[in-house]
Amino acid sequence: MNLTLKIAPWVYSPSFRKYYADLKLFSDQLSGYSRLRKLFEKKMGYPLDLRNPQSFNQKVVWKKLFDRNPLLTLTADKLAVRGYIENLLGPKEASRILIPLLFSSANPAQIPFDELPDRFVVKPNHGCKMHIIVNGEKEKKRQMILDTSRNWLNTAYGLFHYEWAYRNIKPRIMVEELLQTKDGQLPRDYKFYCFHGKCRLIRASSNRFGKEERSAYFDVDWNLLPAYNPGYEQSTGSIIRPLVLDQAISLAERLSVDFDAVRMDLYIVDDRLYFGEYTHYDASGLARFEPTSFDFELGQHWKLVPHYWKH
Repeated sequence: MNLTLKIAPWVYSPSFRKYYADLKLFSDQLSGYSRLRKLFEKKMGYPLDLRNPQSFNQKVVWKKLFDRNPLLTLTADKLAVRGYIENLLGPKEASRILIPLLFSSANPAQIPFDELPDRFVVKPNHGCKMHIIVNGEKEKKRQMILDTSRNWLNTAYGLFHYEWAYRNIKPRIMVEELLQTKDGQLPRDYKFYCFHGKCRLIRASSNRFGKEERSAYFDVDWNLLPAYNPGYEQSTGSIIRPLVLDQAISLAERLSVDFDAVRMDLYIVDDRLYFGEYTHYDASGLARFEPTSFDFELGQHWKLVPHYWKH
């Protein structure tokens, strides 16, 4: 007797997932976010305080639950953010830091493979850690790109982690130029933690798309800090201070000016700066630091002001 259950296609639809996520959020609100509190304490090793959050991670969770700044959605959208940056910096400067966009569409079947170069990146505009790097052999990857892109478009990213900024983004597929250094390597990724328009922390990462991403934390003067995230490889070798570090910090601060706290991700390619993305929910508020005191020290730079975007 075959007892296999067939799941109706509408269960996988984005509209149903939003509905289900809203029910889950409402249920969690009634319980005082008991499940979220248990998860936070298990991951972080200390309680989640939403009444008077002090640590960086507590404040990220607070932001997920209560901050409804419409700019969060605009800048989390990897396609729409390009226009935001053009308005902020001006078209000429924006064109220098935006990765060239080769194509975008809500229909993956429209991707013009025959017109694309041999090297490019495919990703959706409404999520993170979803990308396909094509460094040659694009014909062999064509079907995989189409199948994966369709799955991405049906992914309700962030909904079940309370990441509100993503819920109203209309999913699209983007194709961008692949950034490479002169020696053909992928560029190092730099994350600038900015609070009220000032950079307070830098995370430098290497081998970002490999199996063992390595990173280290620095202050704005490029002093190595005694902090790390358990479970992630630490950089054991020396990471040289970028020649354009001051320009990168200045750019990150200018891009962050409209937010009380945001992680600005930039690439440095042979001393040229490129915009990566705005990250509003760093590790969804579950990025455990060692020592734990570092989490609270970082949180002191962030003054939570409800509805700050209206002031």
